[in-house]
This record gives sequence, C-alpha cells and structure tokens, in this order.
Amino acid sequence: MSTGSTHPPSTTGPALPRGLVANPRLSRWVSVGRDGTVTVRVGKVELGQGILTALAQLAADELDVDLAAIAMQAASTAEGPDEGLTAGSLSVADSGAAVRQVCAQVRALFVAEAARTLAVDPADVTVRGGVASGPDSLRTVTYGELTDRVDLDRNVDGSVRPKAVPESRLVGTSVPRLDLPDKITGRPRFIQDLALPGQLSGRVVRPPSPAATLTEVDTAAAHALPGVVSVLRDGDFLGVVAQDEESAERAAAALAGTARWHEEPTLPDEDDLSRFLRDSPTESIVVADSDLPDTQSDLPDAPNGVVRRIRASYSRPFLAHASMAPSCGAARWDGDAVSVWSHSQGIHGLQRAVALALGLHADQVSVRHVESAGSYGHNGADDAAFDAVLLARSVPGRPVHVRWSRRDELTWAPFGSAMVADVEAGVDATGAVLSWSYDVWSQGHTARPGYAGSPGLLGAAHRDRSRPVPPPVDPPVQGGGGTTRNATPIYTFPHRRIRGHRVLRTPVRSSSLRSLGAYTNVFAIESFMDELALAAGQDPVAYRLAQLADPRAREALSTAAELGHWDRRGTQDSVGYGIGFARYKDRGAYCAVVAEVEAVHEVRVRRLAMVVDVGRVVNPDGVRNQIEGGAVQATSWTLRERVRFDRWRITSADWESYPILRFSEVPQVDVHLIDQPDEPSVGAGEAAQGPTAAAIANAVADALSVRVRDLPITAERILAALDD
Repeated sequence: MSTGSTHPPSTTGPALPRGLVANPRLSRWVSVGRDGTVTVRVGKVELGQGILTALAQLAADELDVDLAAIAMQAASTAEGPDEGLTAGSLSVADSGAAVRQVCAQVRALFVAEAARTLAVDPADVTVRGGVASGPDSLRTVTYGELTDRVDLDRNVDGSVRPKAVPESRLVGTSVPRLDLPDKITGRPRFIQDLALPGQLSGRVVRPPSPAATLTEVDTAAAHALPGVVSVLRDGDFLGVVAQDEESAERAAAALAGTARWHEEPTLPDEDDLSRFLRDSPTESIVVADSDLPDTQSDLPDAPNGVVRRIRASYSRPFLAHASMAPSCGAARWDGDAVSVWSHSQGIHGLQRAVALALGLHADQVSVRHVESAGSYGHNGADDAAFDAVLLARSVPGRPVHVRWSRRDELTWAPFGSAMVADVEAGVDATGAVLSWSYDVWSQGHTARPGYAGSPGLLGAAHRDRSRPVPPPVDPPVQGGGGTTRNATPIYTFPHRRIRGHRVLRTPVRSSSLRSLGAYTNVFAIESFMDELALAAGQDPVAYRLAQLADPRAREALSTAAELGHWDRRGTQDSVGYGIGFARYKDRGAYCAVVAEVEAVHEVRVRRLAMVVDVGRVVNPDGVRNQIEGGAVQATSWTLRERVRFDRWRITSADWESYPILRFSEVPQVDVHLIDQPDEPSVGAGEAAQGPTAAAIANAVADALSVRVRDLPITAERILAALDD
C-alpha cells in the first residue's frame, strides 16, 4: 500500500536505466487488463535463477498491487523490450532498475486518472492492491476500471522517482518462486515438453570431428524409412524430419551410416594446454600498466623496498556446460517468415543471427523464450534452435522440434576456454605486496550468435565451410572483460601490471561459461595470496585484511572467517580450511568463502561457509539459491570436470568420461547475506565461482601441505605435486 505520493518529479533529471534508453515505450513493458491483471514484459529470461519472481516483486511494490496480480510474460522478440543477454549477473541491476522506473511512472499515470475520476487531488489518492481511493476511502476505483482511460503508449521520461526502501512491502522478502509449482508437480513447462499443433521431430547428424568435411552421403535409405518426412543435406549439414522421435532417431542413424567424411587432427595436446595457449598468436589486453619495467626481475630493490620476488602459474582445462537436459529448439516456417522457440539467453541476438545466416530481414524472424533445465552461459540452445530452423524450412507450415543428444551436448556445445595465469609479486620485509604482475591467457569468452559479424551458429558453419568462423572475442574491459574478468586484485598493491592475452587460434570451440575468466583469475589470485601469506609466516585472513581497504570487503571477509570456524584451522589431521574472496567484476557482489576440506583417500569438501553482499536484497531465498548453486557447480569444476580430447575429436561424450559432482559429494553450504538496503542491487549468479575454487584449493593445501595449481584437483595431481 502507498499513500498519496506520486513521487514528485526529479529536478536533476536522472539518467534512465540503459534498458529504458533502448526501449522507452511504457506499453512495451507493461499493460493492465480490465480484470486488473498487470502483464509485465522484460527482455531478461528465466534460466532457473528466479529472476522473473524478483522482477515481479519489484513491479508489484512500485504499482501497489498484489503479487498475484502480476503476470510475468516470457521474453519474445515480437513483444517486450530488447534487453540484450541474460548474463553477467546483471538482470536485477539492469532489468530491475528499468522495471522499477517503468512501474513508478505507470502508477503515477493511474493515480492521476483515479484523482480525476474521484475528483480529488492526486496527493490524496491511496492505492492498495490495485484499488485507488480518496481521503474518505468511501469511493474507490480499480486499475482495471481505469485501464481504457490511461494511455501507456508513451515514452518513459524519468520524471517519477521509484519508491524509497521503507515503502517496500515485497522487496526484501522471500516470496515463493513463481515458476516452481509447475516444476514441482511436473506440469509441462520446459521446451523439451513443447507440443505445437502439427509438430514433427527433427534430428541432426553431426560430423565425427570439428574439422571433418562431408565427402559423400546416400540419403535414399533414410528417406525410405517409415515415418520420415524429409532428409536434408545443406553443405556439411545433415538432418532428418519425421513424424515422431523414434522415426527420427532411426532415420538419423541410417543417414549417419552412409556418410563419409574427411578428417584432420587439428586439436591441441590436451596434456599441454598451457603451452598451446602461451605459444599461440594473441591479442593483448592491457588492464593496468603501472610504472613497472618489462619484467619484475628488472625492478630494483632499493627504491620501493622489495626484498623478495615470488612467482607461480595456475591453470584450468576446457569446461563443459554439462546441463542435465541437452539443448532443444523448435521452428516453423510460414511463407518467408520463421517462428522460433528457444531457451537462448539472448533471443534478440538469435533473431538477428538467424536472419544474417539466411539472408533475411530481422523482422522476418521471431523468437520466443521457453525455459529449459538451466543455462550457464552460451550452451547449445541457439545451435539447436537454428537446427530446427534449417529442418523446418524443408517442411513449410509444420513446426519441427529438435532435441540434442547427450553426446551432442558434451561434444558440440561451446566450452569454457582453458586458461593459464602467471603471477609474480615483489614483497617487502613484512611480506606486504609492493609490486604485482599478472598475465593470463585464454581463448575468447564470447562467440554468441552474431559475434564479430558472424552468425556464430553451429549449423551455419557446417552448411557453409567457405566462411571462416572468427575466433571468439571478449567483452570490453569496461564491460567486465572476458579473459581478464576479475584479473585485478581488490587489494591495495601500489604497483601493478595486469595483462590479458586472447588467443586467436581456436581449434576447440569456446564461448561464455558462467563467470567467464573470473573463475580462473580469482582462483589464481586468491591461491597466490595464500602462498604469499605462507611465505610471510602470516595467517591468510589477517594477511588479506592488512592489504584490504574497502569496508564492505573487510566485513564480508571477517564475517566469513567467523562463520567458517577459521579458529579451528590446524586442529585436525587431514582437515584443512581455506579462504577465497572477490568482488565479482570488481563492482558487483562481494563473496567470501571458507571451505572445510577432508583429504584422506580423496578430497571431500565437507562445508562451505559463504558470506555475500549484493547490495539491497530483493529476494533473500533467491540470492541464497543462486550462491549455493554456483558454489556446488564450482566445487564440481574444481574437483572433477575436464573436457577430454585427442588430436582429432572431443572424447568426453558421456557422464563416465565427463564426470560431475554426485549428490552424495555435495558439501553443506551455508550462505549468510549482508543486506545493504541503501546500496544498489547487484546480481548473485556468478559471484561464487572463483572464491569457491580458491577456498577449496587453499583448504587442500592447508590439509596436505602441498599446493595444486592446475585444476581439477584430482588424486593424480595431488600425488604429482607431492613428488615435485
């Protein structure tokens, strides 16, 4: 409920959230039905992170309606705003700010119309549950009754300020997730459940290896099978369309049996990825360039008191998304226009990429988001959707539903790039860091649809081998970076040089994976901080605090040490405690993690104590769920996951060859939130990745007195480190 204030115009004319600059029309975001239902359309998509619930809370608070009156519509290119990607832990910060501003102005328009209807001053109008009343409360009018008289087909102007924190009813509370009832009861909701009228099933036959080219194929045998509607060859793209999934599977197997391919060994040596990355041609990315010589070895000791130089290298392998449900897509051609259903993180980018690949105008392509079983970046969603587009073109008017196999998902979806980082510090007599040099190498972290002028779609690359696929790029440093994301330490080091090296030769397909380069960079920086503390003979937490000025960072780190039972460190044999800390993208969520690890026959993470500061908390349970999920995934990456390949092809094609953390191995995860109601809200989805990895690595070193610098931390790598 809110009393009379219509939130007076701002005299300073605050800048609009960037989502509104690109999409200023109120009606693009909100519409009100005659029954009082408020339909809210956003450009961010539900990936299982609960974002639509959080945005609904913000909308309901600003409009003074009940949460049940809010209908969050799935993102669509035909309706709703273009907010770019749902990525980078930016949905609450960007879309949330836009929703608040839009709904504040919509409320003001309805209050003004209610005042005219009730013949009262707008300042005397009270709104509760979408019902407006005057000062006597005897006469009322609902949003639904006013909707035909309120014109939302106008631009937002920023003249109405969103509500102050004390006026919130729903924001800051753990309202139940809007999407969970369907998921708990098993009602069809996911794209795998999609059943469009007249729907057919499609399957794609992939090449046997990334560099393989098709030399011959006989389509007749597949076409002759019962239930087969179409068999398609388009360059090196092969696929079938059938009446049902079983028929499509049989036809795809028959087609694959007749295909002949030319293959070449183009992949790097899996066991020497650091050399591959360092020796490849690169683009340099300068993040910080202090007054250091070309190498720290040239830095004289006397001017700044450097008495010792310490250096180390850290690495990670290629990582798969490894979603529990393989990717899926659907499409239908109607004349020269195509409708697409996809669980893409960027439906507008997919729209433009499909148009680019097929020589269409973007308005000939419409894309609607349908949920899948989670996404951690650029997985196979866009590729599966384009598979459906190509197959559906051979059966006009009929929708084609394409499911990827587990093998497709684990061998053809883009991976998170392998990375290697070299770090060197010059320290004074107390062990404090005076100079810091950091170099990190990786392939690019963005090959999403439409990148670098390329469609960026697997099927598009296979159907036209004459168009070289550009190497993946990185977001700009000011946008968070990719290779260099979180490469800048949060600590107060006086001299620092930080450089990224984006590899321009990419035989292994890579793109965005949760947190991009931050997982590796935080793992490397925070592992090295522990090594520096050990060299200085200091407690790792105290060592960090001594070089940490940010008060919010200090609170998060100190609280994590307390809740993580840091005082128990060193009291149990084969049990170690480690800490990891970072502020995501240097401006997002603070996350501090204390890991409790037992290392006897194998490494077992017993507990993760996590302290998180995301500014103003919109939905506490939602934040905890995101942090816990990120921590469990990071634990799996740190202890288990590694893409395997030989010189020809990816060989980790199932759960046996690409193992992930089992339910029985999941640690206890305790998440403590530091609410900062006067600070802007930031996202939580990627904040836990790097700090969790570093905390586990540091805990293993504490338990075993041996440092593993190359992920994953397996028994074999621990034994190798013991032998060094």
